[in-house]
Amino acid sequence: MRCKAEPEHCGTMLCEAEARSTLADPVPMAYLSVDAQGSSEVSLDDIAISSSARAVEVCSVEPAEDPKTERSQVNKIGLTSPLPPASSMWTTKRDGEVKLRMDEEGVGSRTPKTVHDLFQEAVSKYSDYYALASKKNGQWVKLTYKMYYDKCWKAAKSFLKLGLERFHGVCILGFNSPEWFIADIGAIFAGGLAVGIYTTNSPEACHYVAENCSANVLVVENHTQLQKILQIEHKLPHLKAIIQYGEEIKEKRPNLYSWTEFLDLGEDVPDSQLREIIESQKPNQCCTLIYTSGTTGQPKGVMLSHDNLTWTPIAAGHSLMLMEATEKQELVISYLPLSHVAAQIMDIWLSITFGGQVFFAQPDALKGTLVDTLREVRPTAFLGVPRVWEKIEEKMKSVGAKSSTLRRKVATWAKGVGLQTNLKWMNGYSEVPVNFRLARQLVYKKVRKAIGLDRCTRCFTGAAPISRETLEFFLSLNIPVFELYGMSESSGPHTASIPQAFRLTSCGKEMAGCRTLIHKPDADGIGEICFAGRHIFMGYLNMEEKTKEAIDEDGWLHSGDLGKCDKDGFIYITGRIKELIITAGGENVPPVPIEDAVKEACPIISNAMLVGDKAKFLAMLLTLKCTVDMESGEPGDDLTTEAIEYCQKLGSKATKVSEIVSSKDKAIYAAIQAAISEVNKRAVSNAQKIQKWVILEKDFSIGGGELGEWWGGNREVVPPESLKHAALWLCCVSLWEGRMGYPGLSALPDSTELSSPRCCAVCCRVVVLFVFMGQWRCY
Repeated sequence: MRCKAEPEHCGTMLCEAEARSTLADPVPMAYLSVDAQGSSEVSLDDIAISSSARAVEVCSVEPAEDPKTERSQVNKIGLTSPLPPASSMWTTKRDGEVKLRMDEEGVGSRTPKTVHDLFQEAVSKYSDYYALASKKNGQWVKLTYKMYYDKCWKAAKSFLKLGLERFHGVCILGFNSPEWFIADIGAIFAGGLAVGIYTTNSPEACHYVAENCSANVLVVENHTQLQKILQIEHKLPHLKAIIQYGEEIKEKRPNLYSWTEFLDLGEDVPDSQLREIIESQKPNQCCTLIYTSGTTGQPKGVMLSHDNLTWTPIAAGHSLMLMEATEKQELVISYLPLSHVAAQIMDIWLSITFGGQVFFAQPDALKGTLVDTLREVRPTAFLGVPRVWEKIEEKMKSVGAKSSTLRRKVATWAKGVGLQTNLKWMNGYSEVPVNFRLARQLVYKKVRKAIGLDRCTRCFTGAAPISRETLEFFLSLNIPVFELYGMSESSGPHTASIPQAFRLTSCGKEMAGCRTLIHKPDADGIGEICFAGRHIFMGYLNMEEKTKEAIDEDGWLHSGDLGKCDKDGFIYITGRIKELIITAGGENVPPVPIEDAVKEACPIISNAMLVGDKAKFLAMLLTLKCTVDMESGEPGDDLTTEAIEYCQKLGSKATKVSEIVSSKDKAIYAAIQAAISEVNKRAVSNAQKIQKWVILEKDFSIGGGELGEWWGGNREVVPPESLKHAALWLCCVSLWEGRMGYPGLSALPDSTELSSPRCCAVCCRVVVLFVFMGQWRCY
């Protein structure tokens, strides 16, 4: 049954009334039978579902003749009879349990399992296949799945020796490595909570995470990260030990262990002790915490269950058509922060599920060595956040610009052919033109080989919006980049694009076993995107109100993203609910499409932020493409090669951002104004036109607070000083003049004039218009 307004081919997309009634059906029970001898073998036949509703409670049925015997019997998925079945789809308690959202059939009906169950299955199927590969002294050192599992078992026993308590955190602070994986899985085996911490976190930020998860153990990569922990360890009452894995310990301290010392600690811990803990674990219990970037307050601890981590890879692999190692082993490179859910699902859990081999990049991967690793490993699948793809694009354009005239002409021709052919394929055509075959031999194969993607059949992007310009650039070189969409609260992916089904600017179709609801759609079908399925998180640790805001009474996870679904089931993200700008005239303005249009129209622009909530007009803050210190993430003053080339085409000799801003470079300012005027021509109303703009002297950054950990814009964040000044300046000048139609910024009064008494009064009035800045003082 569908609502009349619902497109026919939208997968399992439901209209709101229908979706809510479906999830509100009486909850059935799924029973797992265990024989009288206590056998723990469970098959699909052992699950009985008593109705057709979407969510189920899971419990086990065991003989109750002897209370002691009954308590000790644990079935394969770790559910014991003495505890009552979970009654809610969410919890905020670290030792809480949730109702599993199982389906009657399909991927969503798969038997729930724990992380240990998943790994045991992997070892039985891929025992002698290589699992992990890391470089030591220039040589690849590899672990098979059997060796990998044994290391995790050993680490788990050592965690127990250190006194790891049930549902207490093991925090890992360091770059991707086998030790990171082993510490993560070992912590879960031992009954703790695996918790990643961003390597860029300050000591204070590390303290918040470690204290919030009641960390018993902290695992750090090197001396630099260790120093952060030593500054805060006195404020961590639950901390029992620190482990350092990346380099030799420089100074011995109590309860500080090297990685080798750590692994040897558990030698005298009996296997039976660990096995008892593993057998007590349940699929609907928490095993991992992912801390989301805090934009309005402290980060939230996203609680992921065993079922979240073991079911989501199955659903994702089914949708992405991944192969098991027994058919063809997938090769991936681990380099993105493992404290983020996308890297964890891709690198750890998908790889274990399908027997993939993970190669660890060098710690300086984002400084330039990633391409070297790509060329050496030649992965079959590769995930890059938009910023990574943009950097590859910029480098390729820079190299191309230095080629001979003939080579440039051939490349331009091939890119035109590649883009048109791939767009036709995207729309259902299957013909392979002769000129495409020629271009493939002359250009595409060589480009793929040069960047190490010659064996890669799946190039993915996610975690932040990517521009159409970048997607088309790679598509023109016959490297389609497929968008994934999801969030920490959905255990990573919810939608996926694949070679057989993708659309430019769409994040794909919902994964198998997942459901999507467009909440309160407007006339254009745009509403809040909501999720349902077994990938939905358990709740935010110790944050009941935040959890209730995220998961409604019918069990739908509210993403906070605005989007729509087309007739073919492709989902498009159009913005964020909290990003909607409501002008003084009451018109709702989605800023993201306008920002993207400006960046597309003017290639020198790095970031664009539209402001104007409760104001009479819209203003835009712009930054220019500049070099970035990949270690600190701090933007520099030097323009990128691409930006310099753009300046030269316009007749400007500028090579630095400061040169353009200080001199108000006529060529650059005119080009930006022309781009904005062009975007304004396409505005649906005058209220959506950009009336003012200014170039900031410094690009947005993670450290500055304008960008999230994955380079996604944080519109909610309190902007840094330069941003506040620029926004206030824009508004003050408009009120100073008393009119809306100011043509540009070249004749603005000097910013020092804004310190006059009259301007201070104006500022006090203007600041009310920019409440998102979180400041009520004038400058």
